[in-house]
Amino acid sequence: MHHGPLIAILVAGLGLAFVFGALAQKLRISPLVGYLVAGVAVGPFTPGFVADQNLANELAEIGVILLMFGVGLHFSLKDLLSVKAIAVPGAIVQIGTATLLGMGLGLLMGWGWVAGLVFGLALSVASTVVLLRALQERRLVQSDKGKIAVGWLIVEDLAMVLALVMIPAVADAVRGAQPGVPSPLSGQFDLGLWGVLGFTLMKVVAFIAFMLVVGRRVIPWILHWVAHTGSRELFRLAVLAVALGVAFLAASLFGVSFALGAFFAGMILSESPLSQRAAEESLPLRDAFAVLFFVSVGMLFDPAILLRAPGPLLATLAIILIGKSLAAWLIVRAFGRSNGVALTISASLAQIGEFSFILAGLGVSLALLPPQGRDLILAGAILSILLNPVLFALVDRFAGEAAARPKPSAPPAAASGDAAPTSSVAEAMPDLDITPTTLSDHMVVVGYGRVGALLGAGLKARGEKVLVIEEQGDAVATARRDGAELLLGNAADPAVLAAAGLDRARRLFVAIPQSFEAGQVCEQARRDNPALPIVARAHSDAEVAHLTKCGATLTIMGEAEIARAMLALCGTAEPPPSGEAAA
Repeated sequence: MHHGPLIAILVAGLGLAFVFGALAQKLRISPLVGYLVAGVAVGPFTPGFVADQNLANELAEIGVILLMFGVGLHFSLKDLLSVKAIAVPGAIVQIGTATLLGMGLGLLMGWGWVAGLVFGLALSVASTVVLLRALQERRLVQSDKGKIAVGWLIVEDLAMVLALVMIPAVADAVRGAQPGVPSPLSGQFDLGLWGVLGFTLMKVVAFIAFMLVVGRRVIPWILHWVAHTGSRELFRLAVLAVALGVAFLAASLFGVSFALGAFFAGMILSESPLSQRAAEESLPLRDAFAVLFFVSVGMLFDPAILLRAPGPLLATLAIILIGKSLAAWLIVRAFGRSNGVALTISASLAQIGEFSFILAGLGVSLALLPPQGRDLILAGAILSILLNPVLFALVDRFAGEAAARPKPSAPPAAASGDAAPTSSVAEAMPDLDITPTTLSDHMVVVGYGRVGALLGAGLKARGEKVLVIEEQGDAVATARRDGAELLLGNAADPAVLAAAGLDRARRLFVAIPQSFEAGQVCEQARRDNPALPIVARAHSDAEVAHLTKCGATLTIMGEAEIARAMLALCGTAEPPPSGEAAA
């Protein structure tokens, strides 16, 4: 059977994205760089196989819809309001600064003010993927500086959603009717720039009103109904149908972008109790099409820009790495935050990513931005993502040197029955956001989900001292409500586990369902304290064997315990044939 261009681009795009993404991961840089390089490899500017660009753009459009749906699904008004005093004005000033710098560079290169505006906006917004990954790797998401960075990012995302709506209106008013370029508003009405902007805002308001009045009721009702059918396949299909359907409805009936429609679909759904499940079910397809989006962006990149325009490229990179960072640092310091917080925020924002690609593509398609501008944005994104870990390393080094400077001696600690953390543990904790516990003879619970929360509550009811290791927001809040001492981070990270005081703990409970990560925790804990009793959970006999091999003293399989309880109801004391193992 003859294969068409669709199969070819899927195989080449996903295959090369996997190869280059895995290589990027191995080199400890963002996989986004690998996906973009995969696009360059199948693009028209490099030798060999050339994928169908038009088809790639269609697939990329689906990627944008699902990407914006994910942004809306994870939009947290609560997180934004908690740091609104600094995140909202800070992000607005930083976006304005970067946009003005980009406009200035565009004017120096002979572009018009509109091209400079699009170029500057594309340089002003950081990549959500890169920023969150950098914070997670350093266990900063739940810290004060992490919350500010995430709130700042939310404001940037909202600003870019608005920009995606307004740019076509600006193009429509400034450009006027041109042969071969659709321009419905200026072609039918002589509205002028402000008239077109006002009309566009009216359409956006009408769409938002429709979503708040109709979508807010219909979308959750549909998903709740599907959820009660018990069909996981139907639920997954319903989530995707809502994302794509609302995006198409927004574009077809209200004349706003696919991106805005998908964002609001996700935001409406985020208010539902099923939002977490919706995010999990849509994640695989969302990730796959997001990868194809980055591949399609890479296909547009002409590597010759590195040699053809080194001066403008260095200026673009300077705006991203220095201009944005300096503006963010000054703003954070102006709000009275510490230098460490200001440096972390600055490093977090010193890169660009997915929104920049969307804006660049939109600008070129509307004939607002020259292709050279798109190439500079793509080159700036790749280089800034590559250099972002270096910036964080410099920040960490600077923070470490600042922490090592002599400080006034602290007053003697009050007498306590808990032992102080050993010096070896304290030395293993270079990250100042992780404070080693002072507990001793305590219970350590890794994971505070359904199993961990029941376990922790039971231990607290017995009067035990409980330390919880968790990194998920909802679980963190539950642990705090239950009165447990909390250690924020991933327990598989040796630095986090070192802060748990395992050398003084009475027992370790590994309550996370991921057996691979649980095995890492068991191995590290067994090395830290060979005599520590470790209790783990499993879902299969193979996981029981794996965790026991990794050092678990006792591994309990939930299914076996259910069977044991059912047998007890029948009056028999015979245990199930397998399901738990003791080391």
